Amino acid sequence: MAPGTATPGSEGPQVPSIPNLKDRIPKLEPRRRRQPSNALPVPETPALPPPPSASTLSFKVPSRRILSTRDHDLFLSSPTYDLIVSWVFSLSESVVDTPISAVADDDISEPVKSLLAILDEAETLCKDSPPDDQAGSRFGNKTFRLFLDKVKQCAPAWHDRLGVSNPDAVAELSTYLNHSFGNRSRIDYGSGHELNFVIWLLCLYRLSVVGRPDFRALVLRVFARYLEVMRLVQSTYYLEPAGSHGVWGLDDYQFLPFLFGASQLLHHPFITPLAIHQQLTLEEFGDDYLYLGQVVFVNSTKTVRGLRWHSPMLDDISSAKGWGKVEGGMRRMFAAEVLRKLPVMQHFLFGSLVPAADGMSEHNPANVNAADADAPAADESDSDEDGDVDVFDRDGVRHVHRPKGWGDCCGIKVPSSIAAAEEMRKRGGGQLRRIPFD
Repeated sequence: MAPGTATPGSEGPQVPSIPNLKDRIPKLEPRRRRQPSNALPVPETPALPPPPSASTLSFKVPSRRILSTRDHDLFLSSPTYDLIVSWVFSLSESVVDTPISAVADDDISEPVKSLLAILDEAETLCKDSPPDDQAGSRFGNKTFRLFLDKVKQCAPAWHDRLGVSNPDAVAELSTYLNHSFGNRSRIDYGSGHELNFVIWLLCLYRLSVVGRPDFRALVLRVFARYLEVMRLVQSTYYLEPAGSHGVWGLDDYQFLPFLFGASQLLHHPFITPLAIHQQLTLEEFGDDYLYLGQVVFVNSTKTVRGLRWHSPMLDDISSAKGWGKVEGGMRRMFAAEVLRKLPVMQHFLFGSLVPAADGMSEHNPANVNAADADAPAADESDSDEDGDVDVFDRDGVRHVHRPKGWGDCCGIKVPSSIAAAEEMRKRGGGQLRRIPFD
C-alpha cells in the first residue's frame, strides 16, 4: 500500500503526531545571585555602659594578657569585648551623614579643645625632631625613638591639662597614648596602634573627662587631627607598616577612617563608593569626609597610579551599590580582622579601665618556655597545613607566627611605601609611574 493511503476503516491519510515540546523544554527562570553560605551578619552595637564611679576605680599600668588561644577566647566572650565594640561603633554612629565642617569651633567642649592642643604639641615635637640622613634607605628612621621619648615626657603634663592628676591614672592612660604613635623598637605603625589611640579616648570617657555630647567632635575633630599628625610622623620617619600584607590589605597603616568615613557618607545624595576614582570629587570633598581623605593620602604615598594596582581591596569595595554595604563590611572587618585575630590582639593592653577577663594569663617574661602547655598558638585560620606555629620572644613579648611565609605582626621587615614615594620626590621624580599596559 502506498504511503499516505487510507487503511481499511479509516477516513483518510494518517498524519504522524507532533510531540508537545512545551513539556520537554525546561522552564527558564531569571538567575538569582547565590548568597554566600558563610556570610556573617553585620555586628550590632552593644549598649555602651556609663562611666564607672570614681570610688570603685583602682588604676594599674596596662599589660598584655592574651598569651594563648584560650586567653583570646576568654576575651571574645567577655564584657570588655562588648565595651570596645560598643565604643568604636557608637563613635561611628555619632557621625552618620555628618561632614567634618559641620563641627564648628564654638560647638566643641573644653576637654576636646585640650585634646586638639595636645595633638598640636605632638606635631610640634615631630617637627622639632628631624630624621637622620639614612642615605636613601626606605626602612624606619631611628630618630623616631627620640620623638617617642619626647611624647612620653610630655604625657603627664598633657593629662594634667585634661584634669587627670592621679599618678596611677596618668600611668595607665599614658601607656595607651604612648603606644598610639607606633612601636619604638620596630619603628613601625599599624591599625593596632590606631586602636590604642581610640582606647585612650575610651579611658577618658570612662573617667568622665569626655561624654556622649563630645562623640561627634571626638571623631571629626580629634581623630581627624590624629590622622594628620600620624601622616606627618609616617612621612618624617618612614614608619614601616606593622603587619602589612602589601597591596592585599585595606591600608598599610589605618583602618578606622574607612569605618567612620563610610558612616559619614551613609546616605549622601550624590557621592557614591565609585567616587574614590573621581579626582575632582576627591579634591573637593576629601577634607570633609574621612574615607575620601584617606584615599587621597593613600594615592599620594604610592609610586604607581591607580587604586587597582596599589590598593585592589579599596578598588573592589568601590563597586558596592551604596555606602550601607561598605559600612556594614567595615563593621564585619573590624570584628573579624582586628578583634578576632590573635596575631593582632596578642599585643593588646589591659588595665583597670579596659580590664582583662577573669582567668586570662598574666605575662611574666621570666617564665617564658615555648614548651609550656599554655604557650601561645595561632588560631586555626592562621595555622599552616601541619598546624605548627613558632613561639618566641621579641622585645620581652611572647609572639606566635607561622613557620612558613610572612610573619603576621613583626616578622620580615617591610619597607615603607611612603618612603618610596618620598625618595622618588627627592630625586625629582614628581610624576607617578604608570603601569605600561594601563
